[in-house]
Amino acid sequence: MDKKNAMRAGAVAAGTTLMMLLMSSPALALTRDDGDDPGQGIGALETVGVFVVLPIVIFLVIVGLVMVLDKSKKQA
Repeated sequence: MDKKNAMRAGAVAAGTTLMMLLMSSPALALTRDDGDDPGQGIGALETVGVFVVLPIVIFLVIVGLVMVLDKSKKQA
């Protein structure tokens, strides 16, 4: 890929990323809607537990079940 194509690809990627960032509006998440009842927030450790540790544990359980229940013949 020559320099011109690389520059073009970089410009397209940067422009697309910039447009996606500008079009998403996380600030609107602060605006409360009618009927909202958000409840209590969770702490940092709970967040890490739910979004990091729990998926890893679920993945490892699935891997373990696949390995234990594997019916293929072992290669010597």
